[in-house]
Amino acid sequence: MPINNQVPEVNAGSMADIAFLLLIFFLVTTTLETDEGLNRLLPPDQDIPEIVVHERNVFRVQLNDANQLLVEGEVLELADLKHRTTAFLDNGGIIKGAADYCDYCKGDRASDSSDNPHKAIIYLEHTRATSYGTYIAVQNELVAAYNGLRNRESLNAFGEGYVAMEQRFYDEKTTPTEKEILKKQIKQIQGLFPQKIIESNANENNNPHEKI
Repeated sequence: MPINNQVPEVNAGSMADIAFLLLIFFLVTTTLETDEGLNRLLPPDQDIPEIVVHERNVFRVQLNDANQLLVEGEVLELADLKHRTTAFLDNGGIIKGAADYCDYCKGDRASDSSDNPHKAIIYLEHTRATSYGTYIAVQNELVAAYNGLRNRESLNAFGEGYVAMEQRFYDEKTTPTEKEILKKQIKQIQGLFPQKIIESNANENNNPHEKI
């Protein structure tokens, strides 16, 4: 008896129809998420007057190509940056009795330094050759100066440091009621020493938005 070595063929004529139906099924049943973006209104097209900032209210911090730190044009060690920044922010140079007098400032009240913490601006300038590590280290010292002053005022007002209050606010164990109280306290302390750091890349010839 002869042996049939032929392999039976599979009828694939309907496979294309089945694949098309499956494609339609997944398109209909799948939910596609779309990015909505940020809900913001563009500012009106109008001339914005320049804000005049006196030089004494600007604390200039620069990093050059060699990662050298210069503060107000003078070479400074990184370890001394926090102290110098604190002295600038806490100066309170406006004379007592003036409208913008800072009654909680404990600085030297020098006439050639910042008038009060609300007018004090830190202008941080770096170059493309500045290393990322050095840049972050300088940023940390500047923020540490703000946090140090905020801690002082927070301890005086609430008996708890500013940093500790922030940590409790973001703690999952903190109740919504406690968070609401902490939020108000944190905003109050931030209002005493608002963080104003303007950054610029020296290679791009950027300048602060304010006229200095």
